[in-house]
Amino acid sequence: MTTPATPVFLDAAAVSLYIFFAFFAGLIYYLTRENKREGYPMVGELPDRPGFATMHGFPETPAPKVFRLHYPEGATVVQGVRPERDVSAQLAPDYPYPGTAFVPTGDAMKDGVGPAAYADRADTPDLAYDDNKPKIVPLRAAPGWHIAHEDPDPRGKSVITLDGAVAATVVDLWVDRSEYILRYLEAEVPGGRRILVPMFLCTFNDEGTTQVISVTASQFAAAPGIARPEQITLLEEDRISAYFGGGHFYATPERSESCL
Repeated sequence: MTTPATPVFLDAAAVSLYIFFAFFAGLIYYLTRENKREGYPMVGELPDRPGFATMHGFPETPAPKVFRLHYPEGATVVQGVRPERDVSAQLAPDYPYPGTAFVPTGDAMKDGVGPAAYADRADTPDLAYDDNKPKIVPLRAAPGWHIAHEDPDPRGKSVITLDGAVAATVVDLWVDRSEYILRYLEAEVPGGRRILVPMFLCTFNDEGTTQVISVTASQFAAAPGIARPEQITLLEEDRISAYFGGGHFYATPERSESCL
């Protein structure tokens, strides 16, 4: 018995290629859409024509994601619903046309703008996954943690800033119990106020003297503090890191100008 002829010719290689093309097109669509979770929709800066340049493009901006938080248990947060910091009074356009750069109107390091900008994070401590306790604490509140004997111990030594002045005395170090790393150096300035400095901005000599070239002595004393002596929140972490990081651009007028 012969097989009847059919007008349909099935080429497996061609079908596989078409399936790949369809998959790849879908992948590009998906990645392009997910790429718009930040920075979209684009909004114009013309004050007399609000929303003039609002644009989603193709494909449309995806719906906001809902994230489940580790703590408190069962809590969720929706992407993009938290209002951003209003820094309109701290910045002014350099030139009167859309797209121009903004320049600080006051003390950029204190105002938290430009390179010294910080995110308005939750004013709660970052908790360890295993015990739901703050994971960044001073060594005085972390039994069992200590400085290795072969490493210099800066506690009790001076902090020297950008201008060569002795700005403070180191009183403690803050450890991240989850990452096994020192995160902050705690120093006391004249008058008794205590400042936390990110460890990655500190350098030490063999005697343990600390050098912080991010800021001057007066700027060091004016750095953001923490509300509780043995606890730092996510918001405080961002503010402190932004302040000292911004000092590499704003600490002196020379730093904010080009070399040529």
